[in-house]
Amino acid sequence: MNARFVALVAGVGFFFLALITQGVLPFFEPSATTNHVTAVIRNDLGQLKWMETSATDYTPLQNMGRRIYLREGCWYCHSQYVRPVTGETRRWGPVSEAGEYAYDVPHLFGTRRIGPDLTREGLKYGDEWHLAHFWNPRMLTPESIMDPYSGLFDAPSTPVKIFKGAASGTTTLERNAITEKLFDYSSKEQVKITPNAQGLLFVPLSAQGKYPVVFTPNNEYAGGTVKLVIETKEVEALIAYVQKLGMNRGKWRDLFEPQEMEGAGISMPRSEEWIEHGKEVYERRCIGCHGVRGDGNGPAATFLYKQRPRNFTQGVFKFRLTEGSLPTDGDMLRTITRGVRGTAMPPWYDLPLDDRLSVIQYIKYVLAVDRTNPKKPVQFFDESPGEPLYIPKPPAPTTASIAHGKEIWVQAKCWECHGKQGKGDGEKAAGLTDDPGFAIQPANLTSGQFKSGPSVTDIFRTISTGLNGTPMPSFRDSFPDADRWALSYYILSLSAFTDPITGEPLTMISAADREALDNPKLQTPGPEQAYGLLSP
Repeated sequence: MNARFVALVAGVGFFFLALITQGVLPFFEPSATTNHVTAVIRNDLGQLKWMETSATDYTPLQNMGRRIYLREGCWYCHSQYVRPVTGETRRWGPVSEAGEYAYDVPHLFGTRRIGPDLTREGLKYGDEWHLAHFWNPRMLTPESIMDPYSGLFDAPSTPVKIFKGAASGTTTLERNAITEKLFDYSSKEQVKITPNAQGLLFVPLSAQGKYPVVFTPNNEYAGGTVKLVIETKEVEALIAYVQKLGMNRGKWRDLFEPQEMEGAGISMPRSEEWIEHGKEVYERRCIGCHGVRGDGNGPAATFLYKQRPRNFTQGVFKFRLTEGSLPTDGDMLRTITRGVRGTAMPPWYDLPLDDRLSVIQYIKYVLAVDRTNPKKPVQFFDESPGEPLYIPKPPAPTTASIAHGKEIWVQAKCWECHGKQGKGDGEKAAGLTDDPGFAIQPANLTSGQFKSGPSVTDIFRTISTGLNGTPMPSFRDSFPDADRWALSYYILSLSAFTDPITGEPLTMISAADREALDNPKLQTPGPEQAYGLLSP
């Protein structure tokens, strides 16, 4: 018996062993069919707790997306399993549990890992990021080896002309066989769509059936024709499936240590060496959305129709903890590390710290410059960002403070934009725009996707400083600290016991469990100590 024969027999044997263990045993082994998982929920006091609960099945749209994921062979390169070793949990998140795969037949564990693991992919990136990613991954990551999935979109080869609409006086698209199917030119409901600098124009499903307005308030595109890229139901379904991955573990990302970065008064001296390295980092990681000049008009920007990328050339930054309008290096490092939840800005905690610090230098000293007058460019960061604001230790939450926070919510008229239930559907929501003129939607606070961060301190900071460049004002001079803390806790309570994707209430939690989880003394430091696994 030679070595070749032994290797052949062993190979065939291991193949059938894998087939049995992954394809047959899951139907008979009880642990493979359980739907019990541990998940992070937010209680009525705004605290995050681990609890034992049940995984939920895919919705029809998510199931459709899973079939497309299988059909397109995404699982060849992407695994879906977090192994119980330190490096895995700090990259991806909590260790996988059997209940997460109760509705997955066949399982998509995978071992090749040519692409990143997707077990905890849900809500790491916004829907718009995925749209650009599926159209052309190299728009976002130049060195990506992933094939474009542009075939999932409807992309007519014939360019479409841009011209002034005779009736409305707006810039619109010519009426032809393609656009007549997409839009309703007799509709009074207008939708603004913006091409990128190369003339690629993304048309989301939400824009179809309305009157199209080609919106370029900052001269984003100067050409006369555009190439349409049209969202389809297949793309929507695939993104819905990807966003579901990992979400049976609830709001776990709000406790994910690599993203829990704080910083305020950090400031670093200008360094030409770091600026040069920051340019390299920017071109590898940021240019796809923010553009070569940092004007927020990168090739992927047309896909980001809900919230445009930051235009650094205007020197306006949303997130800060300073007296002035400019952020400190610490503020920018916090934003880059954490990302901006619910948008296309992902967390970059996995980038080396030197890369993150150097790209801040490049943004500050090269991109954040007003070059309207080329002879006298205005360097915004030549001036000091101002003294950091002091945030005291948050008071302990109580039912009384949250009730008071609801009163402040009414007094501050938060409901006018965010809606009476905090769903982002207030009476003023439809007409809101950011400083450059793009439509901006108030946050749906019931989902728990807070742009500036998930802690009560993050909410307090946003209420105190406002969000520069948006309609969100500062309430620091309008209400004392105690009122702003109460309001912050009330805002957190709007996402209590809700699904992180839909924002809808979690109906499987009983009144008794809810009462137990609302007990401030209940400590659940990790999934192993989740409520329901250990005695209260």
